[in-house]
Amino acid sequence: MKKIIAGIKNFFADFQAFVNKGNVLDMAVGIIIGGAFKDIVTSLIDNIISPLIGLIFKADFNDVAIHVLGVDIKIGAFITGVINFVVMAFVVFLIVRGVNFLRELGKKKEEEAPAPAPNTKKCPYCCTEIAIEATRCPHCTSQLGE
Repeated sequence: MKKIIAGIKNFFADFQAFVNKGNVLDMAVGIIIGGAFKDIVTSLIDNIISPLIGLIFKADFNDVAIHVLGVDIKIGAFITGVINFVVMAFVVFLIVRGVNFLRELGKKKEEEAPAPAPNTKKCPYCCTEIAIEATRCPHCTSQLGE
């Protein structure tokens, strides 16, 4: 029984460590925001774009269908779904492109930063690292002419 309880405690400790990692929380926030954004795009398509396209057909665009052998093929609803997908894909593309641009901008700033001035040098006789201001090596006591 003690092994089972210890196993359950280990499981929950591992789970807690997993959840506390930043990637899991970031992913959860992204999924929630993505779901909310999907609702905004769906509303845009259903309430603005589809009615404008529906003016051509003089009906709600989602209701546009082709009747074949007594079966309704809802072409308007399908095209609305395709428009939803294209808009979402375009927005995701813009977000990814913006994030990549910011990452590259950050990398350029890191590359442009000058390297710090060295504060040590090697003794030409014993190859020990010594202070750059030293005129004599503290290890081999050689006189440094620099």
